[in-house]
Amino acid sequence: MRAIVQHQFGDPAKVLTVEERPLPEPGPGQVRVRTLYSPIHNHDLWTARGTYGFKPELPARAGTEAVGVVEALGEGVESPAVGQRVVTGGTFGVWAEAFVASASGLIPVPDGLSDETASQLVAMPFSALSLLDFLDVEPGDWILQNAANGAVGRLLAQFAATRGVNVVGLVRREADVAELADAGIRHVVATAHDDWRRAVTELTGGAPFVAAVDSVGGESSGDLLHLLGEGGTLVSFGAMGSDAMTVSSGDLIFKQATLKGFWGSKVSAAMPADKRGALFGELIQAALSGAITLPVSGVYLLDDIADAVHASGRPGRVGKVLLRP
Repeated sequence: MRAIVQHQFGDPAKVLTVEERPLPEPGPGQVRVRTLYSPIHNHDLWTARGTYGFKPELPARAGTEAVGVVEALGEGVESPAVGQRVVTGGTFGVWAEAFVASASGLIPVPDGLSDETASQLVAMPFSALSLLDFLDVEPGDWILQNAANGAVGRLLAQFAATRGVNVVGLVRREADVAELADAGIRHVVATAHDDWRRAVTELTGGAPFVAAVDSVGGESSGDLLHLLGEGGTLVSFGAMGSDAMTVSSGDLIFKQATLKGFWGSKVSAAMPADKRGALFGELIQAALSGAITLPVSGVYLLDDIADAVHASGRPGRVGKVLLRP
């Protein structure tokens, strides 16, 4: 089979190449899945650069989420069945024509979901829903987040709406405000305006922000903390702008604020099975009902991985870039 492989860490557009690899055989408790689509996530590219929390041994495969069809069962596996469409959100090495995964970690895909939607059903949506659950907010509460036009930002706002939680999102450009409004996401403010902070506080009608989600870092972290209500929680989810957070010690002290980090894979691993099952049920229902949307910005062949990486990093991109064999 053909698979994307890297022999060194570096620019993903340069170090990721397609090679011939043996077709993997599933071991006990495993299945082999024939890949249909696989999205490119930021953490996939950080892994290729060698800058993520997980650093594979080289040479290494790539990709972590995919939808496909089960084509072979390992010893002791009764479900899923051959021919079943499934999705995985945590199997390393899925940027290939086929991959092997633990049968217990695969999620059957309902008939009502397209392959393109199913391919991105787990990683970002489950991270967003787990993050919302992690914030421990109640209906009527207000959340503030930056990078509101990113995949997780969009999904967090959509999931929050289903739970009656209010979200104010920050973006850089006025065009992003309009694009999110077209997607049904309100309460978005562009930080390009000098008076954007006043616009944010006006949206809440005086209600405090009980939590804020930072996906940018740098001075943006301090902006969120400054707008946070007393006793609020600032959660670091990502570092798109800077790996350092610039915050005011005065805001942290006098607001009696809490600063936390959120890493979805760690939170998911520690989550009780019944809660994980309940969240996945909520997620799938939201996808089927249209409460959450998972747009696609483009589809590329494995051979076009360099072009796909560049497309994934394009400013203003709406939706995920997908790979297909």
